[in-house]
Amino acid sequence: MSQPLIAPSLLAADFANLQRDLNLINRSEADYLHFDVMDGEFVPNISFGFPLLEAARTHCQKPLDVHLMIVQPDRYIDAFADGGAAIIHVHHEACTHLHRTLTHIRERGCQAGVALNPHTPVEGLIDVLELIDVVLIMSVNPGFGGQAFIPHTLPKITRLKQMLTANQSAALIEVDGGVGVGNAAALLQAGADILVAGNSVFRAADPIEAVQQLKNSHRPTMA
Repeated sequence: MSQPLIAPSLLAADFANLQRDLNLINRSEADYLHFDVMDGEFVPNISFGFPLLEAARTHCQKPLDVHLMIVQPDRYIDAFADGGAAIIHVHHEACTHLHRTLTHIRERGCQAGVALNPHTPVEGLIDVLELIDVVLIMSVNPGFGGQAFIPHTLPKITRLKQMLTANQSAALIEVDGGVGVGNAAALLQAGADILVAGNSVFRAADPIEAVQQLKNSHRPTMA
């Protein structure tokens, strides 16, 4: 079985030592740097924007996995594409014209991601599957780091994987919220491909080792 892709979440980094933490990620086996953008309206918190994106692009050697937890994300797709995003996730709940938005992301040369809140069913993506490169399943209610994993995420991932397979979609499944070594194997068994990890990486005694442990959380081999 192939190893999962790991995306440490910058939201959990020490901003007083940001370059140090970015260098840790550079030296680790991480595949992406997850970049959460919150506007205080779509979610009840404000995180960071373009100045920090520029710093991350300058000092981080990993591709940027940008998660827009904002209203009217279409207004900022060009700016985040210009800022170096490799993947741009928009929330299904925030997009009135999701087909148009995903098309725009792809036209800008980025991978198109759709994020789903815990209450949003995966079946709502069926008519735009051909435009989706990554589905980001929120396993906590978005807006704050350090929340507990919501258990019904596991069968939700399984349903999504079955839907992608049935429709011959190559989209990857990303999971964000309460992810750590304790549940990584179960997430992979359910069908996840990319694991977003915040506190379980940046608050670990050895963040580089924490990434390696997640990376080694293989899907169980079927008998």
